Amino acid sequence: RDIRCREVGNIQVQGLAARLRATGMEKIVIGVSGGLDSTLALLVAVDTFDRLGLPRANILAYTMPGFATGTDTLRRAHVLMNTLGVSGSEIDIRPSCEQMLADLGHPYARGEKVYDVTFENVQAGERTSHLFRLANHQGAFVLGTGDLSELALGWCTYGVGDQMSHYNVNSSVPKTLIQHLIRWMIATGAYSDETAEVLIEILDDVISPELVPADDDGRMQSTEDTVGPYELHDFFLYYHTRYGYRPDKIAYLAGQAWGDRDRGAWSTLMAADRRNQYDAATIDSWLRVFLKRFMASQFKRSAMPNGPKVGSGGSLSPRGDWRAPSDAGARTWLESF
Repeated sequence: RDIRCREVGNIQVQGLAARLRATGMEKIVIGVSGGLDSTLALLVAVDTFDRLGLPRANILAYTMPGFATGTDTLRRAHVLMNTLGVSGSEIDIRPSCEQMLADLGHPYARGEKVYDVTFENVQAGERTSHLFRLANHQGAFVLGTGDLSELALGWCTYGVGDQMSHYNVNSSVPKTLIQHLIRWMIATGAYSDETAEVLIEILDDVISPELVPADDDGRMQSTEDTVGPYELHDFFLYYHTRYGYRPDKIAYLAGQAWGDRDRGAWSTLMAADRRNQYDAATIDSWLRVFLKRFMASQFKRSAMPNGPKVGSGGSLSPRGDWRAPSDAGARTWLESF
């Protein structure tokens, strides 16, 4: 496990180092949300700059709170930036988002609690627009943070949004591997107690884009409530793209792997309360969601940024492992099981 995790990190670091050398740049701009993806990308950036002998201050990290950013999330972002010694700043994107929503004539600008896809994407777009212009201004390039699972499910804002960057070290790393890598990084003892404590908090928190305010009961937006468990989707993705298995075979294999939490060995880094199991009906339901979202999101992958290839599962880059028409449907796959 140590060898494998170290190899994944080295691939990410060497990829970023090669891009820095090729561009002749010695600075990067990165958005730090206090969530899983941006945390791993930041840790990779720090390791890369250390190996290249570049000052960590050349990592220009920005946290950009929006309408639904939690106080704990914002605090974690600042702690990470401060304890890792990068150049950390905060930009409140709410004023620019309010201006955009007003220009669009969106109901939110009139005081209505309308939190639709436009409301969400205005925030994602403003963050990305700021990062690109900051990179222009600082003589840097934008380091992307989005992961393979999000690209597979289309859970990212296309174009001027979190789908776009100049280079993305996480582009072929699925969400569950990101979680595992961070657990492993903590276990190596490579970080200060304060940094490690925040990393544990990030792992324990609900995965959320934090674009929609909490509901009347105080529940925050949850990604997995909408798209399903990442551990299942990452399983589906691997056997779909790596082996090309039919959905009925993938469903069978998922039942064998996830049907009984007491069967088979778990990583010692995985807490007991995170060891889940799923019945056949649940697996079939989320597999259908995966197939629909995967087939409908190819247009986003057709314009994805460069990034290193990590793992035998490959990547979804149209320049390498995965080529598919953007307008294909999921009907054939859905009818096969």
